[in-house]
This record gives sequence, C-alpha cells and structure tokens, in this order.
Amino acid sequence: MKNLRYLTLVGITLSLFALSGCDGSGKPAIGIEDEILVFADSLDYVEMEETLQKVFGKIIYTPQPENLFDLEWRDITKINSYKRRKNIIIIAPLGEQTNASVYMGNLLDSNVTQMVKSGKEFFFTKYDQWAKNQLVMVLTSNSLNELRDKIEANQDDLLYYFQKISDKRLSDKLYAAVYEQKPVQAQLLDKYGWIVYVQIDFHLAKEVPEDNFVWLRRAPGSDMERWIFVHWIDNASPSYLEKDSVIAIRDRITKKYYRTADESNFVEIAPFEEYTKTSEVNFKGRYALMTEGLWRMDDKSMGGPFVNYTFFDQETNRIYMLDGSLYAPKYKKKKLIQQVDVLLKSWKPKYELSEDRIEELMDELPEEE
Repeated sequence: MKNLRYLTLVGITLSLFALSGCDGSGKPAIGIEDEILVFADSLDYVEMEETLQKVFGKIIYTPQPENLFDLEWRDITKINSYKRRKNIIIIAPLGEQTNASVYMGNLLDSNVTQMVKSGKEFFFTKYDQWAKNQLVMVLTSNSLNELRDKIEANQDDLLYYFQKISDKRLSDKLYAAVYEQKPVQAQLLDKYGWIVYVQIDFHLAKEVPEDNFVWLRRAPGSDMERWIFVHWIDNASPSYLEKDSVIAIRDRITKKYYRTADESNFVEIAPFEEYTKTSEVNFKGRYALMTEGLWRMDDKSMGGPFVNYTFFDQETNRIYMLDGSLYAPKYKKKKLIQQVDVLLKSWKPKYELSEDRIEELMDELPEEE
C-alpha cells in the first residue's frame, strides 16, 4: 500500500497559532475568487515577488496559459480597507522597523513569535478572521532570504490552503438543494452504491452497468460542455494505482464511450507530457492519484482540460476513477474546470451517507408498477 502520510491533509494548521483581535462581523468575504492581496513593505515585495508568483501564481494550461491566482500588492497601512477580501497574505521578516514588520510583531502572540525566531515555523493561517470564508496567511521569518527558501521548499502546502478555501466557497454555491437532481442521484445510489451531486443542467447521458461506467453530461452540442464519468473496478487491488495504469484506463474508457455521433472519432489524452501531471493526493481520506492534463479528439478537431481522481476504496474493495472534462473554446477555462473538480469531490459511497439521507433519496425513486 502507498505511504500513509498521504491520508493526512497537507499542511495542518497549527493549534498554537493565534491572530490577535478577531473582529469578524460574520459578513461573507468579498472580492475576486482567484485574487490574493499581498500586504508587505514595498521593497520587501519587490524582493519576494518572483518567489510568490512562482508559488501562488503558478501557470496551468487549459490549453491557454492561466494563473491559478493573481497577486496584487497593497501597502500594510491600507489593510483596514481590505479586511473583507477573500484571500490575504501578510508577509514581513520579524524585528525590523518597516510598517509591515511592526504590524507582524503586533499580530502574533509571544509563543508564535518564539517559534518563528527558533526556525520551527514560518507560516500560519487563520480562517474567518475578518469575514466569513476568508483565509489570512502570515508568512514570516528572521530574514527575507530565510523566508524565501522556506516558501520555495513548501510551495505545494502553501498553495493548497488557498485552493482548498476556494473550493469550499465554490461548493457552497454549487451544492444548492434547489438545483439538485435527487431522482438521478437516487438512481445512482440504488443501482451502484454511490452518489455524486447532479446539478439541474446535467443529464444522465449513458449507463453501462456491465462495464461499471456512468456518464453525466451538461449542454451537449453547445460551446460550454462539461462531462463527468465514474468508472470502477470490482474486487480490485491497490496495485492498479500507478500513473501509467490510470492513463491507460482513461484512454480505454474514452475511446470506447466518448465518441462522435458517427463513431468515427474518439477522445484521448493529448500527447503533451509537459501538460499532463499526476500527483499523489488525499481524496476524502483516501490515497489517490490526481491526473490533470489536456484531452483531444483523435483527429485534433477539438480539445480541452480534464481532471481525474483514481483511488482504492477499501470498504467496497473497488478502484474508482472519477473524471471531469470541459469543452469551452470561447471561454477562459480555469474557473470552469474548478467547478468540475468540485463536483467530482461531491462523490460519496452509500456507507458514508446517513440513514436520513438515504431515505430522503430513496423516496425520489419512481414506484414500481
């Protein structure tokens, strides 16, 4: 079995961390979802900008290059005007006489300050500090050079925090009961033993029980299609969890089921290795391989981004593959593929549902004649 450290969430927030003077009003955080405001001394920001852009402004290809987050610098003396923004970074070395460093010294309690001085910690997070669903991250160390090295060495953990809170805010918007197709979810639960949130504008495009395949599709034939499929292997072994196996299984599935109406062409993973990335992640408490990349028709007539989670579910002894794709040639795709990703994360097996939830869904099944 894979290393169990991946079954623990990345970058657990330290319980010893304290931001002084929480004054959250309970109002929701505002601002652009993928914008991070960075409060720092102007000279410090100039020195740290390249590193911060590398970590938080990482480029993804959809296939157009898009930044995960856009960074905007603000003077620390203006922070009161921006306290309700969604994503905030405060960055400064300790013990200097700049406005940002003095603010930092007043922000952290003595225990945390000592941890920074000793080199044990350099970043701390606080949720809902000044607004609901807000993330404030503090980055500090004894010097900018030391801080730069630590940020670069821990870049995946730091980025994860902002991705996670962004997903949460998006899921709060997407998972609305009024837009939920309970009859379709009930059908999936009854037949296959799992559910995924089905928005009102998705329809059940294909079911192939003998091949353990279900396809949900949004807006077929439009200029903004979204596809989700769930495939599973019964009586499986965790040994299937290898990068090459994931790619081979996905290509087999899409070649078989993602085809043009005349059956002449099919979807495949675009053969651009620099755009295909497989990472070891935690998927709802399970070790998983997350594969991100680009798909295309085999005749190169169309394409777009996809995201895929493949994992072993010990309780059911199944390998699951959850996959989301997007076709939106006229639009920027980063936010759209994030929506697909959040929908994939709504997947749940029956044994994780409460009895009340199961009963609620089963009531949506049509009565047998």
